[in-house]
Amino acid sequence: MTDNITSVGGGSRPEAGVSALKGRTGAGAPAETRGKTTIADGVVAKIAGMAAREVPGIHSLGAGMARAFGAMRERVPGGGGGGGVTRGVKVEVGERQAAVDLDVVVEYGVSIVDVAGDVRTNVIGAVERMTGLEVVEVNIAVDDVHLPDEDDEAEPDEGRVR
Repeated sequence: MTDNITSVGGGSRPEAGVSALKGRTGAGAPAETRGKTTIADGVVAKIAGMAAREVPGIHSLGAGMARAFGAMRERVPGGGGGGGVTRGVKVEVGERQAAVDLDVVVEYGVSIVDVAGDVRTNVIGAVERMTGLEVVEVNIAVDDVHLPDEDDEAEPDEGRVR
């Protein structure tokens, strides 16, 4: 068995068998200390986007232009329609913490304060549960209100000329 001994801070005498950076290595070491796990920003963004969309009262994510370009991109074959999950989501991921910024569109008639609180709770819970990262903040920008008579996809008129 090999012990990885690392001295951190001003101490000149490291503790035997304990590493502040990596932990013990070798056959007798616990599995969770054998290696490093890195979580990409895109993974956290997808988790946050899905968690935000689950909240009742959220119509969609993304500011106006992002939604417009995303709708066009989804109509083009091979245009990368999978990017819709992270539309309106920006994240910063560190070694142990994450921060999330969301651009949302809410349904007309809902309490924006209540929906924002529910989104924060859901996003924090999902990201922390799935990644183990501490979510230090979830900033929410409400960009629009979806009215009941608005169509998601503004269908063009069937055409005036036949």
